[in-house]
Amino acid sequence: MGVDTPVVGPDAGIRPASGVPTPHPSAHGGPPAPLGAPSPVAGAGGRLTAAGTLLALVAVLVLVAGWHLTQGTSGAVFADPDVLFGSRLPRLAAGVAVGIALGVAGVLMQSLSRNPLASPDTLGVTAGAYFAVTAVTAFGLSVPFWASGVVAFVGGLLAAGLVLGLAGGSASSTTRLVLAGTALALALQAGTSALLVLFDEETKGLFAWGNGSLSQLGIESFLRAAPVVLIVIGLTLTLARRLDVLALGDDTASSLGVPIRSTRVIGILLSVLLTAAAVTLAGPIGFVGLCAPVLARLLSRLVPALGRHLLLVPAAGLIGAIVVILADAILRALIGAEGAIAVPTGVATTVVGAIVLVLMARRLRDAGPTRRPPTIRFGVRSARRYVIVLATGVAALAAVVLVGLLVGSTPLLTGDILLWLQNQAPPLVAFALDERAPRVIAAVVAGAALALAGTLTQAVSRNPLAEPGLLGITGGAGLGAVLVVTGATASTFGMLVAAVTGALLAFVLVYALAWRGGLSADRFILIGIGVSYGTVALTTFVLLRSSPFDTPKIYTWLSGTTYGRIWEQVVPLAIVLALALPFVLAQRRDLDIIAMDEDTPRLTGIRLERTRLALLLTAAVLAALSVAAVGVVGFVGLVAPHAARALVGARHSRVIPVAVVLGAVLVGIADAVGRTVLAPAQLPAGLVVALLGAPYFVWLLWRSRDA
Repeated sequence: MGVDTPVVGPDAGIRPASGVPTPHPSAHGGPPAPLGAPSPVAGAGGRLTAAGTLLALVAVLVLVAGWHLTQGTSGAVFADPDVLFGSRLPRLAAGVAVGIALGVAGVLMQSLSRNPLASPDTLGVTAGAYFAVTAVTAFGLSVPFWASGVVAFVGGLLAAGLVLGLAGGSASSTTRLVLAGTALALALQAGTSALLVLFDEETKGLFAWGNGSLSQLGIESFLRAAPVVLIVIGLTLTLARRLDVLALGDDTASSLGVPIRSTRVIGILLSVLLTAAAVTLAGPIGFVGLCAPVLARLLSRLVPALGRHLLLVPAAGLIGAIVVILADAILRALIGAEGAIAVPTGVATTVVGAIVLVLMARRLRDAGPTRRPPTIRFGVRSARRYVIVLATGVAALAAVVLVGLLVGSTPLLTGDILLWLQNQAPPLVAFALDERAPRVIAAVVAGAALALAGTLTQAVSRNPLAEPGLLGITGGAGLGAVLVVTGATASTFGMLVAAVTGALLAFVLVYALAWRGGLSADRFILIGIGVSYGTVALTTFVLLRSSPFDTPKIYTWLSGTTYGRIWEQVVPLAIVLALALPFVLAQRRDLDIIAMDEDTPRLTGIRLERTRLALLLTAAVLAALSVAAVGVVGFVGLVAPHAARALVGARHSRVIPVAVVLGAVLVGIADAVGRTVLAPAQLPAGLVVALLGAPYFVWLLWRSRDA
């Protein structure tokens, strides 16, 4: 690695390029300066070079904008004023405004948190703003444009405050901050999805907009948003000097007279305001706030004067505009203007952002073999307590299965189940149970499998916030299954094969990219999150390109549903779970040791990489078959293992069976609630699980805060 290559250190700060004055940690106590930290003095030549670079970026933006104007369904754009001023220019103007706003918002977030992977997406700001706008729309509240911006601002601000507060603010590690933001974003997206499903008439059209669409009805929205963006950027530039000094560490900045707290508060408010303006104008266009600052800081290595925020801010804004416009133009050129109408620009930018996230994660330097992330300490639990908890859990599982069979659109009695088991039930009862039984069993078996997969993932990665959904495994399975479901030859067997194949390919990709002479847990998780975002974006692309008649059905399935389950979808998962459970229990001692650190397993004779690979493959197969059985259900693999450790301690001989039972109970309850609470309407079980798991996750983040 060259001397000028920035490296993420053990404390997740960024070591700057050579020549950048950085106080020694022992002298000032602050983290190293972030990527692109400026030299306090820049010469005239540097300023001229930087000015030339900014002019070059403007020229590139003009060229890309010119090409963008030629992309569309009408070839005579410049000869037809109605097409030019009614469609093309509003779309272009929206793209420029959104790109600039998100680029500057990303710079602010990265500089304030001194974290190279901070962005409106990884901090949950975009998801919070989208949820707030969707909630207002779902409940039929008609608000003007400016009020929509205020709603998005409040939602994004609350999300950012929650993530930064729970993750530990600027003292948080890169992995922890991204995990916290990603998991909170998943919870907010689940809430948004619930509103889209329950209020489908009121929120019609928000699904495509929710993935970031530049389609505009006129120039008016841009004219309202542009002044807000320009004013906020102007205020941001007034903070440039403070941000330059803040990059040197809190202690150094404070000694130089920079008000740390007020700078952070003002900066976060400005970044969220920019994100809210972008979301209000074009929906949540993903990962521009990550890509643009990263590219700008890389450019500052060639033009050092760009490292100063007075120049870095406009550079990131221009690059953000180029990224958005170029992604939109390339998308329209590749799939045609007609096809691009249905596919939001945010899908393309999210794929690009996922690639950037993976590349940045690969730059993570191992912090040493014994490093482990913050965790929650649980006291030793007695054997008697374990027996009581397990027995109670099994009894609760039996009750959940029984209640699940009894409740629904046709309430039944226990005697009806006995008659059905004896093939003597009346036709109405038999029909109800024939439809209900596979759903109930699918829910509990999938919950058990996801809990087991989550237990393995957390132990092997040694991160209490990891789960299959955050490692790309679930996303890969969902993408594979959707490819089959939207195909002309869809079948249950084909969906099973595609889900398993997709999950394994995603797992292999994450594992291969994370491997650098060994497997860093932090790098493995961050790359998994990047792959997860990419697979979700590709799934959205396939979904929006499919028949519109299939969209609601597929979207509901992606939200995690047991509706229409048949035994052929449940039996394979039950068989694999029955085989995996004794295999994992046999590895309980190895799991206890692997969860400690990197050195202890080798000292005790465990073949670490082989064992780790086998356990992760088991988790991938379990997660894949769960997706095929009940769709995409999140949070089970996160919540169940933690709840188990809290109840019976950290020994895997006890955690595994309790987590499996708790996972089955959780999804079983979610399925019953989703089928009955809004009957005859149904809420997908995956959304209920996410809504139930989100508060637990918030508590979990609080308990596992950095010391």
